[in-house]
Order: sequence, then C-alpha cells, then structure tokens
Amino acid sequence: MELEKETALVEAVLFLESEPATEKLISNVAELSEEVVKICIENLKEKYEKEDSGVELEMITGGWALVPKKDIWNVLRERYGEKNKARLSKSALETLSIIAYKQPITRGEIEQIRGVSADNMIRLLVERSLITEAGHKDVPGRPIQFKTTKEFLKYFHLNSIADLPQLDEDEEQRFTLAR
Repeated sequence: MELEKETALVEAVLFLESEPATEKLISNVAELSEEVVKICIENLKEKYEKEDSGVELEMITGGWALVPKKDIWNVLRERYGEKNKARLSKSALETLSIIAYKQPITRGEIEQIRGVSADNMIRLLVERSLITEAGHKDVPGRPIQFKTTKEFLKYFHLNSIADLPQLDEDEEQRFTLAR
C-alpha cells in the first residue's frame, strides 16, 4: 500500500514539473530514495501503457516527462503545441537536419550541402534556441561551428542526439559535403 502512495507522489511531481525531471530531482522533491523512485517510474510506465491512458512517461534530455501518447498528440498538437515555436519551414528543417546529423558544422559546410545561403535559417534556429555556437573550427579563418541544443532534443522529444533516426545510404549521400 505504501508503494502506491509513493508512486502517486512521483506521478504528481512529474505532473507539476515544467521540465523533464531526473530521478535525483524527483527523489529530492518527493523525499524518496532514488531506488524507490525507479520502482515508482516502472509502475507508472506500466500504468500508462494501457490503452485507456492518454499519456506516457518518456525520457527526454535525461529526465522523465509526462507527455501525450504520440497518436493522441497528433490530434492535439495544433491547439496545444508550443505557440512560440511555430512550425518550421522546409528550409529550416533541412538546415536543422544537416546540423543535427553533422554537428559540429560550419555555416560554409551547411551551405555546401544545401547549395544555398544558410544565414537566415541559422539566425532563425539560433533565435528559437534549437542550435547554438559550438566553438570555432581549427582551420584558417576559424569559422564558427554550430550544434543542436537541449531545446532541440525537447522539441523533437529525444533523450539524446543518438536517438535520431538512422539515415539510409541515399540520405547519407545528401548530407555529404561536396568535394
């Protein structure tokens, strides 16, 4: 019976947190051991796997978050999606994809792959916090390199960049720098 109360407490913490919560954070907030939190998370995963649940527990950027199930989110996205993150244009998504798969990458390298200027798309993606500077490339002129951010992972509901879908040979060819 005690585990049911603890699981309910963990569920409430996850509901109230605005960002994905690590087991350590949940442990501190709920005043439970991390071992108990892990058990509670497993209980919640089982609970949300049932068809009568509209949410699921998902690991995003290293923390747990309550999110709508994917098929339900597709129905609700237009109304409840983040308004300040309006849909990205095809050009912005293409630029973001190149950065995600080839990071760190310079503006010139992006332009070489896309075949067009990337200035506006890079500016837009930086403004939306989906990409950030990742230092300078150690070549003459020391151009700025770009990489994806934690916001990128949250935007696409990924735990890490390793969760990106694998590219097939044709897609990989598209992302190759012309020599």
